[in-house]
Amino acid sequence: MEFDNNIPIYIQVINDIKKDIINGALALGEKLPSGRDLAYKYKINPNTANRIYKEMEAEEICYTKRGLGTFVTEDKEKLKNIREEMAGSLLDSFIEGMKQLGFTKEELIHLLEHKYDLNTKQ
Repeated sequence: MEFDNNIPIYIQVINDIKKDIINGALALGEKLPSGRDLAYKYKINPNTANRIYKEMEAEEICYTKRGLGTFVTEDKEKLKNIREEMAGSLLDSFIEGMKQLGFTKEELIHLLEHKYDLNTKQ
């Protein structure tokens, strides 16, 4: 994973894990790698890996069973909320960038429809 220097690493890893949950690469209730394995996978400090799991637990994205490990939440509603939250964040950034380029709402909608149609034909 290529890290962005403008965003804390732990947030980038959390977002990557969220994407894996949303797209089904990690199933609801699935066991997550140990903190050490997570650190190895992302080439991060083990303390950062532990912070990632603490943050994810605080957001109720995962839970820990003492002695067994950390698991993805089994709450389907939480999954839906994560998906909508991430989509909203992407849309906010996209819309703000397009406004800075001078696009109107109508131009933006037309451009999106055109690009979407092009991408679905491939």
